[in-house]
Amino acid sequence: MKVDQLLVQSYAARQTQATTCRSVAAQLFVLLTLLLAGPMVMALEEPKFEVIAEFDEIEIRRYEPYVVAEVDVPDDSSGFRKLAGYIFGGNEQGEKMAMTAPVESRQSEQQDNTTYSFVMERKYTLETLPTPDDQQIRLLERPARIVAVHRYSGRWTDKNFRKHRDKLLQALEKNNISPAGPAEQARYNSPFTPSFLRRNEVIIPIEWSNESS
Repeated sequence: MKVDQLLVQSYAARQTQATTCRSVAAQLFVLLTLLLAGPMVMALEEPKFEVIAEFDEIEIRRYEPYVVAEVDVPDDSSGFRKLAGYIFGGNEQGEKMAMTAPVESRQSEQQDNTTYSFVMERKYTLETLPTPDDQQIRLLERPARIVAVHRYSGRWTDKNFRKHRDKLLQALEKNNISPAGPAEQARYNSPFTPSFLRRNEVIIPIEWSNESS
């Protein structure tokens, strides 16, 4: 009888352990799914634009004016830290603002620096935005413009950016379109997003004479 009881108890213990393992595995699967899907389903406000042409894996977009906060820095981390500090309350009014997309960057006019920009929510104007505590941060309005855009995924490395910038420049040259400004990098996801799921873009202002409107 004791042997039978031990066998039953052992079987029950194994079943409980198996059920627990399946439950943990299911929870991990759900968590992983949410982590992977999160960057795609979480909608952040973006500047308004209209796609007016598409060819050779590029889009021609007409952007409406939008306001940005920007700063010149020597590296990624300090640029993001300064701008995040501003929208999360580092301003004279102590006002907290929502994160938007994309985070823009381009070569600064200052040697060895990069200009980083956060797009401001559309509800703000230059007159209503709170004043930054950090005097290095500038608030300005991007005028309406027409740009060529090439989308890609992967890591935020200079090598990856240059590869896709050159691809966009070659497509523009092939189609007799002249750049009207330096290339910009646009990042739409958080640093925690797996690189293969990231939405990155190269943006180049252009001279566009084929407008249909």
